[in-house]
Amino acid sequence: MANINQDRLVQHFIELVKIDSESRNEKAIAETLAEQLGEMGFDVQKLPVPAEISNGFNIYAKLEGKLEGTILLSCHMDTVTPGNGIEPIIEDGIIRSKGDTILGGDDKSGIAAIMEAVRCIKADGEEHQTIELAFTVYEEGGLHGSQNFDMSKVESLTGIVFDSGGPIGTIITTAPGQQNLKVNITGKPAHAGLAPEEGINALTVAADAITNMKLSRIDEETTANIGVVKGGQATNIVMPELFIEAEARSLDDDKLQAQVDHMVSTFEAAAEKHGAEINIASKRAYNAYRIADNDPHVEKIKAAFEANGVEPMTKPTGGGSDANTFNSKGLKTVNLSTGMAKVHTTEEFIKIDDMVEITKFLYTYLTR
Repeated sequence: MANINQDRLVQHFIELVKIDSESRNEKAIAETLAEQLGEMGFDVQKLPVPAEISNGFNIYAKLEGKLEGTILLSCHMDTVTPGNGIEPIIEDGIIRSKGDTILGGDDKSGIAAIMEAVRCIKADGEEHQTIELAFTVYEEGGLHGSQNFDMSKVESLTGIVFDSGGPIGTIITTAPGQQNLKVNITGKPAHAGLAPEEGINALTVAADAITNMKLSRIDEETTANIGVVKGGQATNIVMPELFIEAEARSLDDDKLQAQVDHMVSTFEAAAEKHGAEINIASKRAYNAYRIADNDPHVEKIKAAFEANGVEPMTKPTGGGSDANTFNSKGLKTVNLSTGMAKVHTTEEFIKIDDMVEITKFLYTYLTR
């Protein structure tokens, strides 16, 4: 049975969350992890990414094993804002931030668990599978690190991302695809008091479109949202231009395409009706993935949880992760919960027991 060094796990986690690593500023955390992994015996490669994505790099690391099988384990190194100057507080078995920042359990809890599991396996002299690691930059807000990850390094056919919440044992086998829309509506300026009828108000066009648009929850698999609106210069000018950013998500690629087509055509119809110009940039952020509950990869993960007395559950999610990218690149990947809670808020916390439990899972999975 796995004996996890809880104190070392917690101390390493706290050390990691104290390193500022908001998206695109991952150099310090990447350098730290590359050095630590090297000291643990991993063959570490620093994989460059475009400068506009990060001042750091993706990490690929490999530890040869004697047991049959190889698995890619993955976490992202960046955090959302406010993620600088994090001061973790431990109280009643829970780690949280002081309250003015996030905690960074998303996703440093996964990194700490992976590294502690490997330390314990090595300390116990246990045989293990070959372990490959993919630690990525700039996952938050676009999965940029994984999209720029050099997959030619990867030997594994299967992967596990540790980047979800919920009870330990949660296995995300289904996740949505997402499409981003950037809409520029160009009307015609006019003086709002002297000759408003000579203008075309871009906001009127947008309001007309949005009134006729299916938004929010479309069905159990599909959502859509208008998230950003920018425009206007002064109250005495008929609004000449408006910028809108929107998204659609679905667990079903056909439904996603249908929703995107509906949104685009509704915008275009409103522009035509009012005599405005419209430009829509539509881009797939990432594709959906769906892995069967009885897939051998899922079954092997379930068996390791069950061996530790944890009940595994497969679930869909409404959010994207690096697992979406890896699946689209041909690596069959699920996303597991580390117990992270209230992520992306200043109330974020994680239970130490959950961190220990996911580390035990890793120990068991890697040594079977």
